[in-house]
Amino acid sequence: MRTTILVTAAAAATSASVIARPNKAARAAGCCFHATASGGPGGMVGQLGDGQNRIGQSSLPTGQYCLDDQGGLMDGNGKGCILTPPTSQWQCDAGAQPTPGFSVGSDGTISHNSSSQFFTCPTGDNGAWNLYKDTLPGEPKCEAATLVADNCMASPPASSANSAPPPAASSSECPANLPESYEFPHYIKPVSSLQPMQSYGNSFNGSAGAGISSIFNFDIPASYEGRLCNIKFLFPEQQQLQTSAYSFSKGDGFKFATLEGPATEDTTFANAPKETTDCGTFDMTPGNAYDIASMECPAGDKLAVSMEAMGSSHLDYFQE
Repeated sequence: MRTTILVTAAAAATSASVIARPNKAARAAGCCFHATASGGPGGMVGQLGDGQNRIGQSSLPTGQYCLDDQGGLMDGNGKGCILTPPTSQWQCDAGAQPTPGFSVGSDGTISHNSSSQFFTCPTGDNGAWNLYKDTLPGEPKCEAATLVADNCMASPPASSANSAPPPAASSSECPANLPESYEFPHYIKPVSSLQPMQSYGNSFNGSAGAGISSIFNFDIPASYEGRLCNIKFLFPEQQQLQTSAYSFSKGDGFKFATLEGPATEDTTFANAPKETTDCGTFDMTPGNAYDIASMECPAGDKLAVSMEAMGSSHLDYFQE
């Protein structure tokens, strides 16, 4: 067994080992809600014809959003709702793959990757304010916002003091063997927030901690056209390893993200490709396998994934 980050592919319908992401029709048939926002002018969230979600513009039709089992949202017109880079504006675009990670709490509060803080910023257009996950740089009038759904609330947690804690998100027991078909990273680029202008060479190790993060480049075969790519991290116990050991210390978890482009020889922390999707922070422990993300395979292209340690977390392993 090995410690490894890898990409597997599944047919767009189903596979023996991978459950496919639901198609758009299935998403549209899921639980749907309307949203109300605080912050700025507040009020019901409406939609422009181009899919921008706004508050404060009373002439707009009320937006409807349907939640799928990956935490993605589709609007009432079948558009995928995304946090557009680099501003993280929340809007819904035709043909877009929904940004995963949204959820509705038992009180109706909408969160993304467990964070319920959003921002709203004025547009200067008919009193409208756009919605963002992060504050808009250079716009001093932005205000923190909270979004509340009128449906799809999660069940409240059990009140029993003996209730077991929830399992780690998207994890399972680490398999004894690697999948029959998978892609491993062909290039690993470490970057350092402590030396943001320093460019390091290709590494054989995946490392995260003490200011170091890693960018993994995967070369996705053209034959993966029309398939779903699943990013996984296999994290066996030390005694399960076939070859080299790893160093690990538990802290606040490890954050993974997909990037807008691959790392190159000249990549540094300062000029690293921007995030396209925040895949979430995983409280990883040895002996488990983690499903990081699923997406349409970028067939014939490169897929870049970053790993960043949060808090005092540390991991350094030999990527085989």
